Amino acid sequence: MASTAPRSIRIGNASGFYGDRFAAVREMLDGGELDYLTGDYLAELTMLILGRDRMKDPKAGYAKTFLRQMEDCLGLAVDKGVRIVVNAGGLNPHGLTVALRELADSVGIDAGIAFVDGDDLTERAAELGLGTPLTANAYLGAFGIKTALDAGADVVVTGRVTDASLTVGPAASEFGWEPADLDALAGAVVAGHVIECGAQATGGNYSFFTQLPRMGHLGFPIAEIAADGSSVITKHPDTGGAVTVGTVTAQLLYEVTGPRYLGPDVTTRLDSITLTQAGEDRVSISGVRGEAPPATTKVSLNHLAGVRNEITLILTGLDIEAKAELFMAQFADALPTQPAEMGWELSRLDRPDATTEEQASALLRCVVRDPDAKKVGRAFSATAVELALASYPGFTMTGPPGNGSPYGVFEPGYVDAAEVEHRVALPNGVVERIDPSPLRTEVPADPDEPSPSGAHDWGPTSSIPLGTVAGARSGDKGGSANIGVWVRDPAHFEWLDHTLDVALLKELLPEVADLVVHRYRLPNLHAVNFVIEEVLGRGVADNVRFDPQAKGMGEWLRSRPVPIPVAFTAAPTDSASPDSEENR
Repeated sequence: MASTAPRSIRIGNASGFYGDRFAAVREMLDGGELDYLTGDYLAELTMLILGRDRMKDPKAGYAKTFLRQMEDCLGLAVDKGVRIVVNAGGLNPHGLTVALRELADSVGIDAGIAFVDGDDLTERAAELGLGTPLTANAYLGAFGIKTALDAGADVVVTGRVTDASLTVGPAASEFGWEPADLDALAGAVVAGHVIECGAQATGGNYSFFTQLPRMGHLGFPIAEIAADGSSVITKHPDTGGAVTVGTVTAQLLYEVTGPRYLGPDVTTRLDSITLTQAGEDRVSISGVRGEAPPATTKVSLNHLAGVRNEITLILTGLDIEAKAELFMAQFADALPTQPAEMGWELSRLDRPDATTEEQASALLRCVVRDPDAKKVGRAFSATAVELALASYPGFTMTGPPGNGSPYGVFEPGYVDAAEVEHRVALPNGVVERIDPSPLRTEVPADPDEPSPSGAHDWGPTSSIPLGTVAGARSGDKGGSANIGVWVRDPAHFEWLDHTLDVALLKELLPEVADLVVHRYRLPNLHAVNFVIEEVLGRGVADNVRFDPQAKGMGEWLRSRPVPIPVAFTAAPTDSASPDSEENR
């Protein structure tokens, strides 16, 4: 009997950031059964790094790692019929394309290579009201990629597209989607969002990692996407980690805000997603709804802000506070010039009656910033060294004096989508312009959603860590951070929704008590999501917070005790089986 299952395509992802596992491209190709292989190499910080590279060499500005991966794997991909879509072009997709064509010619590989650009608005930034940044790159959508694949490209190189567009483009090409196919596009966006961060979908950075099998060499994720936009997330057999409703939920909550997930092609309703464990290492995603995309396009802006330097002092034993106060006063008096910004942080890692010297020590860190490198360079750090024999007892530093390093500031900008000249250069040299979605409109902002009112009795409680019953995934959103919190047992969501409000979050995380925090509900994922404004200052490249990208903030929250109903403590375990309690 012929199968009645709808036709689908298999899209794998082999990179979640610039610096991800080098061998993943070959691993995914050797694993077989892929139609497309994607790679996400760009992040806000990466654009700054590539911008500084381009300042030194105008021919640079792309992810060189990908070129080296293709030296090893381009022939394998062509032989297997796997088409490759990556944003490794960064600030110079044309330059990477030229290098790839030269590589293909040198080894006799017949590969059609296309590139998508038009995202770079740096030269027009001032006239568009974006100031004078080092880099200014609009987030393009998927239809340039679709056009390249429609024309037969074996490899598509892009600059700054949305991460999910790397997945949406192949699906749109395969199934002939047009801008009006909003639900299908939204479904592919969700699939793309799940696989874009590589092994985070297969157990990486997962709260309940101790309950997953083979947590060693994790496999990378695959999305099987159908013509209606529904999908199944999976991975190659016999690879590490697992694909469960939990691992997929965690990734869906990564770096998002409210129920509406805005993109250049579609606004995806995260509150419409249904997840189901469909087999071992198989999670189906269905029911996703799409709305018209916004009228504006987001632009990633990076500015060079000056030079940053820091020193870290070790304070050991008794009188830690007095030792810190003495050094700070001496150092302030001795500095030859005052920097524009100077901040101190005393980390009390010491404990009384410690059995090792390290456990008896605290760290005092001073961070300075200034547009003038001389004010925060060697003279700054050398001043600390000069106090070595004239300050607190046990004076020592964690490192020698240094000159500091340039730092940048990230901020988002927005322009009318029609101002962005989205282009695709096809393998035959023809260049086509891609019009923005004709459906774009003003998208309403998602309002904050407080906890439901009214008393509820869940029985006796015990003060234990929140993470006993709840998972979390956190990350950076420019200068803000998000923390998505979910429960694996749907019966526990009502308690989570009533209990974990903004006031309790601020109580549990005192560092954010004075900041603006937004709360959003995602009942379909049994989750609530918090966005904490300005906790990361002016972005990853600028802030010197202990956890500069807020990756561990969710785990900090999980470690904090809250009154949890005793009846909840027999929490379900993760399973890749369709009989998992997650899906009952």
